[in-house]
Amino acid sequence: MNTTAIAITVAVLGLLVAAVALGVAAAAMKRSAPGHARRTSARRSGAQLPTDVEGLRSEVQALRVEVSDALRHLSVVRYDAFGDMGGHLSWSMALLDDGGNGVVLTSIHGRSEARTYAKNVATWKCDQALSPEEEEAIKFAKTG
Repeated sequence: MNTTAIAITVAVLGLLVAAVALGVAAAAMKRSAPGHARRTSARRSGAQLPTDVEGLRSEVQALRVEVSDALRHLSVVRYDAFGDMGGHLSWSMALLDDGGNGVVLTSIHGRSEARTYAKNVATWKCDQALSPEEEEAIKFAKTG
């Protein structure tokens, strides 16, 4: 694997880890609101919330908009590219955002070499021809 492919893989995995961490933090914030009942009743009674709470709400909303562009839909399909080799060493990985935009990475492993390919995906489709495994990775990323 050449250094450019390694750098791209590391960068993509870093983005994925950041997106997962952001999702976990958002879920934790949603679940760990002990004063949720008080805030809800204060909102219903027309009471004014402190400005810092309103500021936090607008920041959370902005983060929700930003995270929609994060590569959150991930799927990996492992397979044997050649009939005489086992071990499922070849793989196709889809990394897509909520709109189906992103990339499909494929690594084909043979006896003496390995080749890596990257194909752009826009709205769950690719302009280049996709292998059945790449199509399957996109399908799994969309439904999973």
